[in-house]
Amino acid sequence: MNRGIVLAVSAYLLWGLLPIYWKALQSVPAIAILSHRTAWSFIFLVLLLLIRRNYAWLKILRRKPAVAAIYLGTAVMLSMNWLTYIWAVNSGYILETSLGYFINPLVSVALGVIILKERLRHWQWIAVITAGIGVSYLTIGYGSFPWIALTLASTFGLYGLIRKIAPLESMEGLSLETAFLFIPTLACIIYFEINGHSILLAGPPQRSLLLILSGVATAIPLLLFNAGARLITLSSLGFLLYISPTIQFLIGFLVYHEALPGRRLIGFVIIWMALLIYSIDLVLNRRGRTGALRKKALQVD
Repeated sequence: MNRGIVLAVSAYLLWGLLPIYWKALQSVPAIAILSHRTAWSFIFLVLLLLIRRNYAWLKILRRKPAVAAIYLGTAVMLSMNWLTYIWAVNSGYILETSLGYFINPLVSVALGVIILKERLRHWQWIAVITAGIGVSYLTIGYGSFPWIALTLASTFGLYGLIRKIAPLESMEGLSLETAFLFIPTLACIIYFEINGHSILLAGPPQRSLLLILSGVATAIPLLLFNAGARLITLSSLGFLLYISPTIQFLIGFLVYHEALPGRRLIGFVIIWMALLIYSIDLVLNRRGRTGALRKKALQVD
């Protein structure tokens, strides 16, 4: 299987399970979770860079300051996405967060086709149209303006686009993003600790450990995602994202027993059909290319 697809699917599986992690920190304000998540991610990434003695990319920043501006923009989008997601999960809106990530693939496919001039095969177009019908059905039937879903979809869609064409590799780019956010998030952590709302030092040990490990839980799937993004089309990257909200949907419904009206379930089923069509097309196309290569190799021999 394509290495980029394996990396992307691995990231999406881990992201799908993250609501359980954030629910374990439900007693912590969303802004505090975001701050710890960002700060510990930065520390974890710096340690990885030091272990690998990876410093050459810093020369690019000195020669091309505009590169830093690109990653400042992605850092802002990432922090907006994280804060919205954490708040929504801990406020009982896991199903709406899953709706956001169901919309996200359509955003990614649209950006890939319009901006990167990517071309979709016949069955991929059918899958996209089917998914669009499902998302439209869910959005209309939601009963209120789905601002959480739209915020998540737009911020992560743009993040994926920029990271695909940005010059730095996965780890270096993510390190720079978290570096931009480190000082303000560290200030937020210190504020909570010295103003009678200690979360890390005075809290239960298991909560403190979860906050510290949130950096690892954040960085690993993002590293996988960004590495995969550089190896496959934005359209495929976006469409495979349906894996995450499907897992989130199941967690919200089966584990945390959030309400699921029948009409909303119909919308999810339509989207799953689209994912199945897209996945089958990827597999068949892959087999077709492999068969063609083998046939060509036999002809050469």
